[in-house]
Amino acid sequence: QVQLVESGGGLVQAGGSLRLSCAASGRTFSRYTIGWFRQAPGKEREFVVAIAWSDGITVTAESLKGRLTISRDSAKNTVYLQMSSLKPEDTAIYYCAARLGRIYNSNTYYYTGDFDIWGQGTQVTVSS
Repeated sequence: QVQLVESGGGLVQAGGSLRLSCAASGRTFSRYTIGWFRQAPGKEREFVVAIAWSDGITVTAESLKGRLTISRDSAKNTVYLQMSSLKPEDTAIYYCAARLGRIYNSNTYYYTGDFDIWGQGTQVTVSS
């Protein structure tokens, strides 16, 4: 069973950057797609970005394209989410999640029910 631990959240000013990490334990990510979701206060959890570990194919939520980069480090069994040009509306708890399988369509939009394994989340706060 894969366990996920997020880190890297914090307080950042608008326009700044932040890198979140998602470290896996228990197994390797090789057969999984790893996704990031976020949940702002009073809102539903929404898809942000995902990467298929086996081939590196990524898919990003349309509204966030251009400001995010997802990557993986096999040696560290870790997925990273680099966020730039942050806005106050990016304030949320960011969750890492995993699901078995690859990404077959780069236009895919994921829902929370598509992922089986979740981390505990890390808070990102963007001040204006």
